[in-house]
Amino acid sequence: MSTNQNKSIILLLLAVIAGVMACNKIEVVEKNMVVPNSRWQYDFKPGFSFNISDTASYYNLFVVLRHTDAYRYNNIWLNIGTQGPADTMRYQRVELQLGNDARGWDGTGMDDIWELRKPITRAPFKFNKAGEYQFFITQVMRENPLSHIMNVGVRIEKVH
Repeated sequence: MSTNQNKSIILLLLAVIAGVMACNKIEVVEKNMVVPNSRWQYDFKPGFSFNISDTASYYNLFVVLRHTDAYRYNNIWLNIGTQGPADTMRYQRVELQLGNDARGWDGTGMDDIWELRKPITRAPFKFNKAGEYQFFITQVMRENPLSHIMNVGVRIEKVH
């Protein structure tokens, strides 16, 4: 085979591989809300709604936080409310570790801003009913307002 034929075959294979990889649909939904003035008051209760239609698949559920390097603690306590279709609101108190003194902050950082996603379920789970699910998050730290928290959100990933 000539060098041009080898190059053509390699380019064709790369195109086929890229096409196959593009067909793999990553099913992720994420919604975030800005914390006013990066000072999270007790009465600021961000709410997020997601429409879930696939009740046969498993999902991972994450809290997404963006904070500055000036955040004073290595953790955060949250109350997370979840309400399914035609269901009552259920609350779960969660402590999320944001870092430690030895390693520094978890997540990814740029300059003095850090973003992390922390799972809030122990294992993947199934949604029981199809329909709209509501999530509400409040901070329950001893400090009010809680300074240097910029954004908070919810991320749902389908497990394949």
